[in-house]
Amino acid sequence: QLPFEILTNDKIDAAVTGNIFNEVNYCIARLDKLARDESVQEKLRVTDWDIIVCDEAHKMSATVWGNEVKYTKRFLLGRLLSSITRHFLLLTATPHNGKEEDFHLFMSLIDPDRFEGASRTSNQSVDVTDIMRRLVKEELLKFDGTPLFPERIASTVNYDLSPLEAQLYQEVTNYVEEEFNRADNLNSERKTTVGFALTILQRRLASSPEAIYQSLRRRKERLENRLTEERLGRKADEYKKTTEYVEDIDDFDDIPSEELEEAEEKIVDQASAAATISELEAEIATLKHLERMANQVRMSGTDRKWDELSKLLQDNEQMYGEYGQREKLIIFTEHRDTLNYLTAKIKSLLGSDEAVVTIHGGMLRDERRKVEALFTQDVDVRILIATDAAGEGINLQRAHLMVNYDLPWNPNRLEQRFGRIHRIGQTEVCYLWNLVSKETREGAVFQKLFS
Repeated sequence: QLPFEILTNDKIDAAVTGNIFNEVNYCIARLDKLARDESVQEKLRVTDWDIIVCDEAHKMSATVWGNEVKYTKRFLLGRLLSSITRHFLLLTATPHNGKEEDFHLFMSLIDPDRFEGASRTSNQSVDVTDIMRRLVKEELLKFDGTPLFPERIASTVNYDLSPLEAQLYQEVTNYVEEEFNRADNLNSERKTTVGFALTILQRRLASSPEAIYQSLRRRKERLENRLTEERLGRKADEYKKTTEYVEDIDDFDDIPSEELEEAEEKIVDQASAAATISELEAEIATLKHLERMANQVRMSGTDRKWDELSKLLQDNEQMYGEYGQREKLIIFTEHRDTLNYLTAKIKSLLGSDEAVVTIHGGMLRDERRKVEALFTQDVDVRILIATDAAGEGINLQRAHLMVNYDLPWNPNRLEQRFGRIHRIGQTEVCYLWNLVSKETREGAVFQKLFS
């Protein structure tokens, strides 16, 4: 029953004293708004607080590269907040990335004297039991001693690539590896950009024939445009802007999904290791060959991954309620092209356009909320197909079934996705199916994680 103010831009600008933080005792603010706005930080800096609570606190991370520490804007905000409050509570359901130096830096937000130096001098784990409480969902109990969360059951649906799909996967992988080798000779910023673009390509390869075909086609067309620019003796401004855009991103794993989707679309189409016109021409020739192969797979009608999902949707008993009605289901994919592809396929399979809705990073927040309401409240809407834009801050526990059509390369996102349905208030046993081919890179990573 505390009277919290949600700090909007209008409220910040309309502050009578010029500093909204001096005028409210209870307020809620967006982490990124504070991290990116230096004028707001200056107002914060001259105030003091009894307690500050940060949700999704893992986003306030910093990274150690060799002997250098890369401080993100969010981390610097965390350091500021820590300095102006007597009590500081950091909340997160996301594990740290396994790097002890990074973890020490994160803990330095709580106790800088104890942890700041440790991050640079030791790679050993440290005792944090006095300032950190770790719990997993299975350990959480209600006041009456019963489990707070229902049981959750995850299954792996293995499938083999068809000969055509396997050949395409191998040839695109060879192309990616060759380009990675060429990128080794670039400066570190451009090498990071090119490496990111190639990684996205390889992820899309395992997503769907549609995703890899469209990605190869767009990349070929963008590089052809760049080749024209180079022949005219001009550097493409678009390419320069893309490189700068990448350098400005603090941490790909932690940025909001809609921003990540936007960054991927800008980068994957045009970042190239080619340094000369002849190298660019050679890469375009390779892309044309791969595009033809991808189109051949796409037009063949052979899609082993879709076959497995189709069987799951039609034959699995969990998909139907006790009266034979189709249960609500969420399907997560990594890529917009695959989302569009699955939407058409599933509408056709179910014989209903109204039964399927979508959420992706290109939608405004209000649009996503409307789709969320449709999915949770409309009895005719049975399936939500979504990218990770639906994996953050949305309550979808009206469903208790989920399919990962694509596996994220960051395992933390798996937990974030499942958390959309396996959350406080859920009463049904939650089921998750992961579609995995052991012949793909993500399949190998997935098997390693669970071995």
